[in-house]
Amino acid sequence: MITGASTGIALAALKHGEKVIVTSRKTEKLQSLVDQYPDRCIPKQLDLTDTDSMKKFMTYVQDLDHIDILVNNAGYGYLAAVEEGKYHEIRKVFDTNLFGPVDLTQAVLPKMWTLKKGAIINISSVDAVRGSTGSSFYAATKAALESISDALEREIAPFNIKVMIVEPGGFQTDFYASLEETKDKVKDYDQQKYSGDNELDCKKNIPADLNVPGDPMKAGEVIYEEIQKDDYPKQLLLGSDALNFIQKELQRRLNETKKWADTSKKQINN
Repeated sequence: MITGASTGIALAALKHGEKVIVTSRKTEKLQSLVDQYPDRCIPKQLDLTDTDSMKKFMTYVQDLDHIDILVNNAGYGYLAAVEEGKYHEIRKVFDTNLFGPVDLTQAVLPKMWTLKKGAIINISSVDAVRGSTGSSFYAATKAALESISDALEREIAPFNIKVMIVEPGGFQTDFYASLEETKDKVKDYDQQKYSGDNELDCKKNIPADLNVPGDPMKAGEVIYEEIQKDDYPKQLLLGSDALNFIQKELQRRLNETKKWADTSKKQINN
């Protein structure tokens, strides 16, 4: 079952002969997959921010015999400085990127427990490791999703249920085109915001022909192949840009830790 499905992982799974439940807020976006694999592609409407849509889908999930693999792929981006964030928009990005995946995970786990097998794949972002300017709320959802995934993996790994976090770099998808930007801007941030403080910052109005290194179909193949293995990556970076970015950020954190090590070791307890 793949939320926010398009090509990529959904198409990879279908090509490998799997029966795949694909979801989207607008099911017409799924039609090309259905046309190619009418017998194995099951389209379902799901809006993770809509209570009625979630209830209807949860009822459907509970009636299924089992789900072998859940891929929480649906994502929502909200461009706003922390000061500019509005509650209803913040809630929407958390519902889509965090609370929705948690609800779906809780829905499929009981039957995975029964079968003593299964996998949860949570599509995260490099922003989970270092948030971009103007993308703090999105980064917060992905950081929380990774922390939950990490704890979940420790909880269910002894029972043959896998958990994988995927951190993609730049890929040619419609994510950038669907980004929502705050309409209540603070003027002082205009020059600073989205100024490119890292090479993977999200920008508004990125052209459809943007030359990014990531091929969604190849990424889907990698994810599909790796999750089949007994020795699989718990945290999978996708793309050389993602790898370089994460390595630099982790090194920066290590350098910061070393710089202030003496302060950290001071006796501060009474």
